[in-house]
Amino acid sequence: MDMVDTTTETGKGLLNVYKKYDHLRFGGYIQPQFQIASQKGIKSFEGGDFSPRVNNRFMLRRSRVRIDYVHFGKDNEAGVQFVFQFDANERSFSVRDVWGRIFENKYKLFSFTTGMFARPFGYEINLSSSDRESPERGRMSQILMKSERDLGAMISLDVRKAKHPLKFLRIDAGLFNGQGINAAGDFDNTKDFIGRVAMKPQKIQKAIILSAGISILYGGLENNTKYRYGTGIDAGIKKQLVDSAVDNIGKLSPRRYYGADIQIKIKNKAGFTELRGELLTGQQASTANSTETPVALLTGTDGFHTRNFNGAYFYLLQHIFSSQHQLLVKYDWYDPNTNVKGNEIGAAGSNLTAANIKYSTLGIGYLYYITPNVKAVLYYAMPINEKTQLADFNNDISDNIFTGRLQFRF
Repeated sequence: MDMVDTTTETGKGLLNVYKKYDHLRFGGYIQPQFQIASQKGIKSFEGGDFSPRVNNRFMLRRSRVRIDYVHFGKDNEAGVQFVFQFDANERSFSVRDVWGRIFENKYKLFSFTTGMFARPFGYEINLSSSDRESPERGRMSQILMKSERDLGAMISLDVRKAKHPLKFLRIDAGLFNGQGINAAGDFDNTKDFIGRVAMKPQKIQKAIILSAGISILYGGLENNTKYRYGTGIDAGIKKQLVDSAVDNIGKLSPRRYYGADIQIKIKNKAGFTELRGELLTGQQASTANSTETPVALLTGTDGFHTRNFNGAYFYLLQHIFSSQHQLLVKYDWYDPNTNVKGNEIGAAGSNLTAANIKYSTLGIGYLYYITPNVKAVLYYAMPINEKTQLADFNNDISDNIFTGRLQFRF
């Protein structure tokens, strides 16, 4: 997990990848896939929305190349690392990672990273798309941490000595713009503080390996209009209430995320049984029609909407027959506004849009590791939305998706 969407080798540990005469490395992967949706034109978090007249498609979900360079100093110690990673598919060409890292070699404890890289928050956010068993991250991860990356700087404690009392621990702490890489640029003076304390995988019994972490994001968005929105009760109706005091301009609408995650692997004859879980809660500043972090200034009577949220995901992974065959059951939910439920959304005068609807998703999959460089994935995702008074959401909409994917990696 090296500020990823990278290759497995890199994620397993920087110093295990590079050798004395191997300072430059190339890696990458492609993910061609075929999908079938339960109806045409659905909105989806399984690789993007379908076109209005389409319910099946071939697509190149990811096609990435990563270039790493490490400079070694005296005694073969890593001094500086820098990374470029690109993604090219039938839709666009984009830059995913551009960052540099300086290693402290006196105590072999610290490193400093700056550039564009994955936010050090949670487990799924930093688990490479080439390693992750489900085709996509959960809805919560995709909305709150869209594209995973941001521009910023980070200090890390990660022991590089063979024996040290803190060898089991990794701590990351950094400051980031906050809008992510989808924004044209930073549009206010506030920064997000993101921190994570993680216990690296530890063998607690002969057949059990445990790892865990806690994360925090503490930031916000500076209001550029006088309008601020929040959920409250007026005349007995839960609604989005507006505060239009002139002195709201320049105040901060909070973004506060608090997360905890755990991973347990149990060795068995076929391979491993693995359980993963992560829970997030907090406040999100967004807009009326979306709970993604805004990427541009708001105008007119628009203003930031602050909502309390929670969400989680859980994985059950089981090897069958051998380590080449693996079953996956995944469940996740995202409730973007915990202060409202069901038929309160869309009620007359509530001003509560579809952005407030809770979704739960059950996914079932099978993975076949054909070779160390080729993986096949069959996965069926079944999202379930709250029933509301909104015209398009008075029942669970039909938006199930089957994905068949081959992944090639070098």
